[in-house]
Amino acid sequence: GAGGAQVENSRQDAKAPSVDESRPTTHEPRVVESPHKGKSGPTRIWNALSYSLAGLAAAFRHESAFRLELLLAAILIPAALFMSVSGLGKAAMIGAVLLVLIVELFNAAVEATVDRISLENHPLAKRAKDIGSAAVFLSLVNVAAVWLLVLFG
Repeated sequence: GAGGAQVENSRQDAKAPSVDESRPTTHEPRVVESPHKGKSGPTRIWNALSYSLAGLAAAFRHESAFRLELLLAAILIPAALFMSVSGLGKAAMIGAVLLVLIVELFNAAVEATVDRISLENHPLAKRAKDIGSAAVFLSLVNVAAVWLLVLFG
């Protein structure tokens, strides 16, 4: 979801009014939720859908790799549906293609986050981006493996 949790280390917030102060206690830091997480029910679902569509639009607008993989998905998913393989085979083939899109979205999020922090060359930034790229590569290898296994056993 949007936003994260922050830990607040204030002593007075950690005390519970009903605690017997004569006995030693351990206090866990209080977790303060993002103020953007206040919605619930249908409003929360609607907001989540809106954020998801905005994320897909941003990926389409800013990520050429996502656009290419989306084009491949637009070809491969209908092809899988029309092939004479079992329903489970079709599900595996389509799932493998969708996994590529999911991994690419995570990769794009990592890259955007790294670039937001700093545009300078740094070994950790390179590592993060290389690992994201490796994840996309493995998801593409998975597509080839699943399709070959389903089609040729």
